[in-house]
Amino acid sequence: MTNLHGAGCVVTGVAGFVGSHLAERLVNIGCRVVGVDDFSSGREENIRSLKDSDRFALHNLSIRENGLIERLCDLHGNLQFCFHLAAIVSVPYSMSHPDETMDINFRATGALIRDAHRLGFKRFIFAGSAAEYGNDRRLPLREAYADGQTVHLSPYGRAKYLASTETAASPLGVALRFFNIYGPRQDPGSPYSGVISRFVDMALERKPLTIFGDGLQTRDFIYVSDVVEAYLAAAGLSMSNPIPPAGIYNVGTGQAVTIRQLADTIMNLAQYSEPVRFLPERPGDIRHSLADVHAFETAAGWRAQVPLSSGLRQTLLWAKKAEHE
Repeated sequence: MTNLHGAGCVVTGVAGFVGSHLAERLVNIGCRVVGVDDFSSGREENIRSLKDSDRFALHNLSIRENGLIERLCDLHGNLQFCFHLAAIVSVPYSMSHPDETMDINFRATGALIRDAHRLGFKRFIFAGSAAEYGNDRRLPLREAYADGQTVHLSPYGRAKYLASTETAASPLGVALRFFNIYGPRQDPGSPYSGVISRFVDMALERKPLTIFGDGLQTRDFIYVSDVVEAYLAAAGLSMSNPIPPAGIYNVGTGQAVTIRQLADTIMNLAQYSEPVRFLPERPGDIRHSLADVHAFETAAGWRAQVPLSSGLRQTLLWAKKAEHE
């Protein structure tokens, strides 16, 4: 494990759903955090709790800025870790903006990791995605299943795959392929938000939950605090875990849940009962998704800790509170 006191960390996409939680955790364990966000999708309210911390600095910059890492090192001194979360996160947007998606999600990532290596960073952790597997039907999905022959369903998935591959080729690079992340601060108002944030929003508004298809589709849902701990483990910042070698690792729970089961659980927790509304299946939606998490569990000693019911309860409590703010 690395000595945490004063360790310098860059977090790109710091005002986003996951980035803000990660930055808070890093500050709380004694790290200095240099946050980068262009606020194209990040929200200032997500990092409100960090604004007064002397261990947090914010830069409103694009990750496409030339020499970004070197500039941050000049301003903030010794920086050792880069957590790269900034990206175009919308699959539909990537379909209509393929060149921009490739530029931001792949090319900018390559430039950042090369600069981090040149400047002596210890670790570069990239936010990969289960979208890198395309519509592979071999379950659970293993890291090796995504390769040069994979047919990706979107420019988003293709760019993430290329960036993960380039990250893993660097001696300081770890790419974490996240499955379906959920939790507080996930924006239900976005047309591209996850199914859980949409269901929670509908339940609190006492609207019928809407399912596209028959509801028997399965997903591997992982709570945001487990994701944050996975980032720490990947960086070697976890108290007792080994430091994993460079590479690509799945991050999920290894448990599949149907969308219908998810809807029923949320309605029970929200003490709300309304017939579920079924709509036609959306073109391009993956039928089943499930992570094989053995590699990261073995390499980093990490394992998801938050049961779905507990994570959903926390998400509902947050959403109720946010309604009244």
